[in-house]
Amino acid sequence: MFLGNTLTLSYLEQRSNSPYCFMPSASKFISKLQATTPLLEALHTCAQSKNAPFYTPGHKRGQGIEPALAACLGSTVFRSDLPELPELDNLFAPQGVIQSAQELAAAAFGAEQTWFLTNGSTCGIIAAVLATCGPGDRIILPRNVHRSVIAGLILSGAEPIFIAPEYDPLVDLVHSITPAAVEAALQQHPEAKAVLMVYPTYHGICGDVEAIAGIAHQREIPLLVDEAHGPHFAFHPGLPISALAAGADISVQSTHKVLAAMTQAAMLHVQGNYVNPHRITQTLGLVQSTSPSYLLLASLDAARHQMATQGKELMSRTLQLSEQARAGIDQMPGLSALSLDQCQVSPGFIALDPTRLTIKVSGLGLSGFAADEILHQQLGVTAEFPSLHHLTFIISLGNQARDIECLLQACTRLAEYACSPAKTPWPTLPEPPPVKISPRTAFFAPRETVTLEQAVHRISSESVCPYPPGIPVLLPGEAIAPGALAYLHQIRQLGSQITGCSDPSLQTLQVIRD
Repeated sequence: MFLGNTLTLSYLEQRSNSPYCFMPSASKFISKLQATTPLLEALHTCAQSKNAPFYTPGHKRGQGIEPALAACLGSTVFRSDLPELPELDNLFAPQGVIQSAQELAAAAFGAEQTWFLTNGSTCGIIAAVLATCGPGDRIILPRNVHRSVIAGLILSGAEPIFIAPEYDPLVDLVHSITPAAVEAALQQHPEAKAVLMVYPTYHGICGDVEAIAGIAHQREIPLLVDEAHGPHFAFHPGLPISALAAGADISVQSTHKVLAAMTQAAMLHVQGNYVNPHRITQTLGLVQSTSPSYLLLASLDAARHQMATQGKELMSRTLQLSEQARAGIDQMPGLSALSLDQCQVSPGFIALDPTRLTIKVSGLGLSGFAADEILHQQLGVTAEFPSLHHLTFIISLGNQARDIECLLQACTRLAEYACSPAKTPWPTLPEPPPVKISPRTAFFAPRETVTLEQAVHRISSESVCPYPPGIPVLLPGEAIAPGALAYLHQIRQLGSQITGCSDPSLQTLQVIRD
């Protein structure tokens, strides 16, 4: 835990004459320190200092910035766009203010050690896979993983053992993987080095992290959690349990997605004895930029400070806004908000993030894609994510009461565009195709582009992932079955966006050359 770590001595000495100095009570000591922002303060001081800059970046504290960019962003921000000056520490070997800021973040989020990320959760996920799996090692994971996990498999050479997550065709939503499925996979593959799960899903659906962590730990392997959409969970009892509190060994969080960090700013948290922290440092060195943005790093320090000192209050207000929106939507004919009551609780759906508002719009006779276009183009409300039957909205600490009013007014007007409800069935997900070779081998193998007809029974050299439902249908190294191609054709006709492949129109696919 955090009390086993020691905040940088030089930083404590700097604070010794401040109102945040050490107090006899350890809890008071931590709470007082959480009111500080060591990295942000150091950056502010450096930005205000006077010197002749003969270091990067080339704009020299904004003096050389293109006027149009300065007019757009303001000139002040460029004075803080600084490199790794002596006062600002080194992200790859922190001993000063970055180390202090990361230790404060570990305490706030419930980790034993935390790393700041400036390449988003993507680099954290890749680093987590690299740190726990090597060439030929097997890892248990769901089919609805983020593309960064596939990148981690390609770079590490690990071999995936995929588990299909629960899928509810009645509401067209993917749930989590289940403890029973993880147990079965580990019984079949006891040599597996790690388990990875997504928690929560894009729609806020939460699986049983605690049970899955217990299953992994029985075999003395770590549980890695893609918690990109759950960095707020640790700060209010009305939210689902955080992955770390539930026993996860690694949690990667996109701090920018629902908290107040800048876009691309994220964190990687570790606890327990199943992951070597030094290995995390090493693998992050492979995937993080060697010129990290101090604007992003300082925003992580500030976001931690905000949540550590005001998190419960901010989340209480956010939950109130979410409940207001949910109650209003449920009173509108043809619309309904996803809730645990709406879906039968299952091992893959044991909790729901109430700040993630998923509205079923198909009762209006509109697809989610059509409703999204109307809301965005005509009614001034923009959703996070449309699918065939739903629209998903993120309600966060940055939203205001007027935003909820706009949403409810727009949804009321949306009914004016309603058509006669048509039942458009979503195609059944095909069974995962067999993995013929590892993703790494497939990625580096000679490839060729062929038509869909020619691709049948060939081995895919690329990823094909439709949204919705967000589950990869083809991954590098998998055999291409006729059913998979038929499924892709059907959902593309229904308006699904195809991502990951070289030809999103699906006229061709890339396969391993015979």
